[in-house]
Amino acid sequence: MTSFVHASVSIEDCAQLLDRLRERAPLVQAITNSVVTGFTANVLLALGASPAMVDVPEEAGAFATVADGLLINLGTPHTDQRHAMREAATAAHASGVPWVLDPVAVGFLPVRTPLAADLLALRPTIVRGNASEVLALAGDGRGGRGVDASDHVEAATQAAHQLANRTGAVVAVSGAVDHLTDGHRLVRVGTGTALLTRVTGGGCALGAVMAAFAALTEDALLAATAATSVYTIAAQTAAVAAPAPGSFAVALLDGLATLTSADVRDQAVLS
Repeated sequence: MTSFVHASVSIEDCAQLLDRLRERAPLVQAITNSVVTGFTANVLLALGASPAMVDVPEEAGAFATVADGLLINLGTPHTDQRHAMREAATAAHASGVPWVLDPVAVGFLPVRTPLAADLLALRPTIVRGNASEVLALAGDGRGGRGVDASDHVEAATQAAHQLANRTGAVVAVSGAVDHLTDGHRLVRVGTGTALLTRVTGGGCALGAVMAAFAALTEDALLAATAATSVYTIAAQTAAVAAPAPGSFAVALLDGLATLTSADVRDQAVLS
């Protein structure tokens, strides 16, 4: 078993990074699931970032060189988007632009699974997925039930460690308690709500938030932790006021817009 340094990212650093995001309004290119494009853009806007949904071949690579951060989400990888993903990831890697890979539903599916492997070779800054996706990407499983995990977060911790060490990426495993590692340090984020699994884009949008935070610091584990904490605190707060999925989706956007660094200091749960 691998030993980790725990809770090596501070709540104060996460809070300060939220203030920095609001000051800088990072430009985030999102090549993402067509089902969640609008919601993802609205999440970034509510948070204080600037979204750009540039996923056209021959434009995606050029735009990636001027973006502050990039998200590549494999939710609906049609042919043109696959070309755009490869272009953008190649350009981001060459230009030093931080980027996030969300390997949605990888495992046994014959298009997205090899695509994820190709993109992984282009050195994403952060890999974000559920336990089944991370296990499959690490070569230890066949994936879950579509976008739903069939494995527990704890089962993917070792695979996340191995994947992080092999690729140099921070690996963020989502679940009731999120586990994030750079291969040496491990952070658990204990905030959130199950309502995020009942809204289309609830998980996918977090990848875009991670891309926004990754633009602000060279510590990718801090970026992923701050993004996860901010997003899940806003979600947790929204769930109190709006306990049903439809109203929750709107309340989440409001929660992201009104969340302060003081809220992060008061409510973040890291271990």
